Amino acid sequence: MTKITTLFWDVGGVLLTNAWDRSSRRKAVERFRLEGEEFEDRHERVNGDFEKGKLTLDEYLDQTIFYRKRSFSKTSFKTFMFAQSQPNLESLALMEQIAAGGGYSIHALNNESRELNEDRIRRFGLDRFFDVFLSSCFLGLRKPDEAMFRLALEVTHRSPEETLLIDDRLLNLEGAGRVSMNTLRFINAAQTEKELKKRGIEW
Repeated sequence: MTKITTLFWDVGGVLLTNAWDRSSRRKAVERFRLEGEEFEDRHERVNGDFEKGKLTLDEYLDQTIFYRKRSFSKTSFKTFMFAQSQPNLESLALMEQIAAGGGYSIHALNNESRELNEDRIRRFGLDRFFDVFLSSCFLGLRKPDEAMFRLALEVTHRSPEETLLIDDRLLNLEGAGRVSMNTLRFINAAQTEKELKKRGIEW
């Protein structure tokens, strides 16, 4: 059995809350009294380009919210968006231990728009854990696209058999599995720690 040398971690739903998911958008609809169905339709139309780094945050907001005059400012809406990101303290503590052990190459592999991604890295100090941020906004690809997993392997010069993806979404795990990466579904920090140790990953 090939020894695992490299860990790829999802961020949203694992180390932090999701940055701009359906729940956050519902809160925005309530807080800013938006037209919910229209906003969601506009979001779905542009979100792929937004998360692939083809749209800036301002361009995303111009197409989804500020295509007409509003009673609130773009600045106040951005502040609301950034505030949706909160830490999963147990997961961050686990990651701190694994990174301190120094036995593995550790990389972020996540879907995220550029401005939200950079804010989350800075605010929660994620760069103390990861060697490289393989985020969709930098790669121009999104999970569960198999091309994103192949590119991650190429960038890190790893064979799929020596890697493990930790992610909370089954679709992403299925995509990684199709390129022969090992996978672990994140439920919570305690379960993930137990599963990692069962696979011989120690720190």
